[in-house]
Amino acid sequence: MGLPWAVRMGLPWAVRMGLPWAVRMGLPWAVRMGLPWAAWLLLPALLPRALSHPQCLDFKPPFRPPQPLSFCVQYRDFGCCDASRDGEIMETFYRVMGHVDEAGYELCAAHVQDILCQECSPYAAHLYDAEDSSTPMRSVAGLCEDYCADVWKKCRSLFRYITSDKELLALEGNMAKFCRHLALDDVDYCFPRLLVNTKLNQNLGLVTADSEGCLQLCLEEVANGLQNPVAMVHANDGTHRFFVAEQVGLVWTYLPDRSRLEKPFLNISQAVLTSPWEGDERGFLGIVFHPNFKHNGKVYVYYSVEIGFDEIIRISEFRVSTHDMNTVDHSSERIILEVEEPASNHNGGEILFGDDGFLYIFIGDGGMAGDPFGKFGNAQNKSTLLGKVLRIDVNHNNHGPLYRIPPDNPFVNDPSARPEVYAYGVRNMWRCSFDRGDPQTKEGKGRLFCGDVGQNKFEEVDIVEKGKNYGWRAREGFSCYDKKLCANSSLDDVLPIFAYPHKLGKSVTGGYVYRGCEYPNLNGLYIFGDFMSGRLMALKENQNTGEWQYHEICMGMGQTCMFPGLINNYYQYIISFAEDEAGELYFMSTGIPSATSPTGVVYKIIDTSRRAPPGKCRFHPIPVKTRSATLPFVPKEKLIIKTTPTKRPKVKPTSRSSGRTRVTPQPPAGPTPDWVEQLLKLMQSPTSTTARPATTRPPKTKKGGKSNERRGHRKKNKAQSGGDSKATSTELRNGAVRLANSQRPDRGRVEIYINGEWGTVCDDLWNSKAASVVCRQLGFPYVVKAAKQAEFGEGRNLRILLDDIDCTGKEKTLLECKHKEIGKHNCGHQEDAGVICSHTEYAES
Repeated sequence: MGLPWAVRMGLPWAVRMGLPWAVRMGLPWAVRMGLPWAAWLLLPALLPRALSHPQCLDFKPPFRPPQPLSFCVQYRDFGCCDASRDGEIMETFYRVMGHVDEAGYELCAAHVQDILCQECSPYAAHLYDAEDSSTPMRSVAGLCEDYCADVWKKCRSLFRYITSDKELLALEGNMAKFCRHLALDDVDYCFPRLLVNTKLNQNLGLVTADSEGCLQLCLEEVANGLQNPVAMVHANDGTHRFFVAEQVGLVWTYLPDRSRLEKPFLNISQAVLTSPWEGDERGFLGIVFHPNFKHNGKVYVYYSVEIGFDEIIRISEFRVSTHDMNTVDHSSERIILEVEEPASNHNGGEILFGDDGFLYIFIGDGGMAGDPFGKFGNAQNKSTLLGKVLRIDVNHNNHGPLYRIPPDNPFVNDPSARPEVYAYGVRNMWRCSFDRGDPQTKEGKGRLFCGDVGQNKFEEVDIVEKGKNYGWRAREGFSCYDKKLCANSSLDDVLPIFAYPHKLGKSVTGGYVYRGCEYPNLNGLYIFGDFMSGRLMALKENQNTGEWQYHEICMGMGQTCMFPGLINNYYQYIISFAEDEAGELYFMSTGIPSATSPTGVVYKIIDTSRRAPPGKCRFHPIPVKTRSATLPFVPKEKLIIKTTPTKRPKVKPTSRSSGRTRVTPQPPAGPTPDWVEQLLKLMQSPTSTTARPATTRPPKTKKGGKSNERRGHRKKNKAQSGGDSKATSTELRNGAVRLANSQRPDRGRVEIYINGEWGTVCDDLWNSKAASVVCRQLGFPYVVKAAKQAEFGEGRNLRILLDDIDCTGKEKTLLECKHKEIGKHNCGHQEDAGVICSHTEYAES
C-alpha cells in the first residue's frame, strides 16, 4: 500500500514529525513552555501526581503479545493488543485512509496510525478514560494539545471516519474547542507525551516496587465469613472447584464462579478437638485429595482428637459420597495413623501428595518449649514420629494394611528408626508445598518447601529432602539453640534457605512457588508470610549462585490496584497459602485468630504489572452436579487509597545458597516521603484510612512454642489513680478523650470528657470498633487492641460515665455510639476500658 517509511518502521511520532529537540528528549513541559523555575518545581504539587498505572481497555494489565504485531509495531514487546486485534486495527486504518488522495495519505497516514494504535498502548485505559468501568469510554485517545493542533490543521476531516462521537465532530470547525475536548486532565498521559515520559516507561512491564524496593501486588477477595480457614485445596479432577477447611472441622465446596454450596463437603466438627482460645493450634489442620481422586474418590485429613485424657493427631481417609460428588460419605472414615501429642501445641498439620504418589505428613515436635523430651528431644530421635516429615504409601489399600512403607524411605533398614520417617529435626512445620516446576523447562519441579516455626529468635524456610536432618533442637534458623548439641560434629544438619528474626515476624506461614499462567512476572517467586506480623514475603533463587534473594511484598499504593474488583488490604493473621487447579496463588487470613471467629477471608494474589496474553490461560471446567443450594459470593472488602508506604522495621533476614555459605542481604532503608508527597498529604482530606481492618491485638509472646506465641494475656498494670475529674480547659468539647496510666502516648485507659468532667468507660461491649473511634480522635489510624478488665489500671478518682457502648466504627466520638444514659452503669472500675493505638500497621508492644 506504499505506507511511509516512518510508519512501516514504527518510529516514534516525535521523530517522524520533526518536533523540537526538547520534546523528543522528554524535557518537562514547564521548561519547554518557558515557565519560571519556581513554578516548574511547584507544578507536581499543584497537579495530581502521575503514577504508573498500565491498564488495557478490558480493565486488565498489559501483556507481551505471543506473536509479533505487524501494524502497531511500537507495542510489539508489551501492550494491550494481540496479533488478531492488531490486524483489525490495520483494516480500520486502510478503511479510513481510503477517503483521501495520495497527498492526503502522505500527510495524514502517520497521524491516523498513531491515533488508532493507542488502543494497543500499555496505558490504553488512561488514554481512553476507561479506568473506571462505570464511566463512558472515549472513542478517540486523549491527545496532547500541541499534537492535536497539528493533526487538526492537516487531517481534521478524517475524524468523521475514525469516530461517531457527535459532540466531538460538532467542534470540528473550532481548533481550540476540538483539542480541549480531546485533551486529558493529566498531561503526563496524553499522546504522544507519554512516549517520552521516563517515569511512566522506566520499569514498564515489571512488578511495581515502592521506594524501599517492596514489591507492590494486589488482591482479589475470593471468599469470606470463614472460621479460621486453615487450608484451601482442589480436587485436580477438572472441575476447578476449591475446598476451604475451617479449624472447627468443616470443609466447604466452592464452585468456579465462587459461589459456595450450602451443605458442607465434610463435617467432623463433633470429633475435632479445638477451642475458642485465640491461637489454639489444635483442630482440623489439613486436607488433601488423592491424586487419583477422580476415579477412587479418596480424601485424606489431618485433625486433633481427644481420647480419654490424651490428645491425639489423627490421619484419616474418607471417600466421596456415591450420591453427591460435593460431600463425603462420613461413614467411610478409616483411621490411617494416630500419634499421641504430649502437649497442646506444635501439632504440625500439613498433609500432601508428592509427584511420587506417596503421602507426606508433617508432625510437630510434641510441644512445650525447646523440645524437652528425652536426651536430644523428639525431633532428633528417629524412633518417634514427632518432629518429623513422614512418607507413606496409601495406594491400593482397600485390602490389607491401610498404608505401606515406600521401599526407598531413608531409614527403612535402620532398626532404631521408624520406617515412616522421611526427614527429621523439624520443630513445627506450618504449611509446605511441592513446586510444580517452571511451566516451560520444568526446572524446580518436585522441590518441597516448608516454613518451620521458630522458638525465641528465628523463623525459617527449608527445602526438605529425603533423609536430611533440619537441625532442631540443636539449631534455630542459622543460630545455635542447644549449644552442646549444636557443637556435635555428627549432627550433619541442613541449613534453611532463609531465616528471619522475630523483629520481622514470630510465626512463619509457608507458601508456594508461583507457577501459574496469569502473571508471568511472578514465575519462580516463593511467596510466603508470617502469622503474627501479617507480613507477605518472597524469595527468588539466583540461578547463577543458588542464593535466595529476599523481597518484601506490599499492597499496591496509588493507582497500582485501581482495577475493577481488586483491593489492597487484608486481615493481619496469615493462616495459610493455597494453589487452585490452574496454579494461581491464594492466601487465607483472619481478623481474630480464634477457631470460632467468622472473620476469615480467602484472597487471590494479583500482579497488575503484566498478565498473560488473552486466551492463553483459559480453562473449561467440567460441569458439577449439585444437590445442595448455592450461596452467591458477595465481596465485602474495599480498595484503600494509600499515597505513601508504611514504614517497616529494619531487619537483617538471612539466606543461603545450595551450599552452607551464609548470606545476609541488607534490606532497604525505610521510606522518606519527598516534599511533594508531604504537600499533597496536607492538601488531602484529613480522614485517615487503615491498610488492614482493625483486629484484636495478638497476645504477647511467652516463652514456648507456636501456641504460646499466639496465646497468653498481657499482665495487668498495677492500679493507679486517674487525673482530676474536672476540666481545666474551656476549649474541650463533649466527647473529647485522653489516655491515662501509661508512659506511652499510644496506649492507656480511656477517659472521656462529658459535661465539664472527665470519667472512665466501662468495657461491656467494648471492642475494636469502639477502640477505633478513640484512636482516630487521638490521631492514630490503626487499632492494635481494645483493652479490657482495667488493663491500664483503675480510674477510681473518676466517675464511670459511659457503659454498654455499641459502635459501628465510623462515629467521630463515643457519644455518637449507642450507649447507656450518661453516668448510668452496671460495672465497676475493675472493668475500665483501654486501647492500644498505632501509627503503623505492625506496632510492637
